[in-house]
Amino acid sequence: MLESARMHPSISQLVELQKLDQSAAALRADLDSLPKRLREADTKLHGARAAVAAAKDALTHSLTQRKKLELDVEQWKERARKYRAQSSSVKTNEAYKALQQEIATAEAEASKAEDLVLEQMMAVEEVERRLKRLETELKEAEQVVAAEKKQIETQFGEKKKKLAAATSERETIAKKVPEELLDLYARLSKKHPGSVMAEARGEQCRSCGMRVLPHTLQLLKSEADEEVFRCEGCGRILYSLEPIPHIAPRENANGAANS
Repeated sequence: MLESARMHPSISQLVELQKLDQSAAALRADLDSLPKRLREADTKLHGARAAVAAAKDALTHSLTQRKKLELDVEQWKERARKYRAQSSSVKTNEAYKALQQEIATAEAEASKAEDLVLEQMMAVEEVERRLKRLETELKEAEQVVAAEKKQIETQFGEKKKKLAAATSERETIAKKVPEELLDLYARLSKKHPGSVMAEARGEQCRSCGMRVLPHTLQLLKSEADEEVFRCEGCGRILYSLEPIPHIAPRENANGAANS
């Protein structure tokens, strides 16, 4: 509450209303931002989960490729065994040489396929290591995000309580303000949200910089005046926090102060 000026008795209450409105607006903004923060927290996990899924797909593909290559090895070896079995029954040298050529080709292809199998096994191991690392990183990220979301939810609850308290306090103070002055405050709030009241200090409206007439300033500092003054520039309701001047008592001819 204002401590130094007593202008209109409801001015101090309006200043308190403004403080509560500003606080409530900040709390509402925070509450509105919290769901977005929860979504952003979930988004952080999306990349990590996508990386794990991609690594799992890559592992499946690598294992499939390895099995295919292993099958190729067996097929070439089986072909070489078949040609060897046939070589004992051929009747001519040309046929024998042809089979030997087929055996050599099958064994060479089997050897190439075995090399590819070895390379693919190494690739599978690399993908498995990457998958394990990504799963560990995902688990750590999930723990961090879970803690962050818990903190956000706690903040949400706390801010809701503060907003409810500010709203209740505002209602209590508003009941003490005359209806016509409360209506004026409400109208000005639409034009100047959270900034209806303007301090008059240093012969200026501290909201818009407009000069405040000395007579108005004097009345704002008066203990007896109950008039509401508005800034001629921005229309806000003026108030003063500057000390109220106290007039020293006059002395009589004997040097005693007149009461």
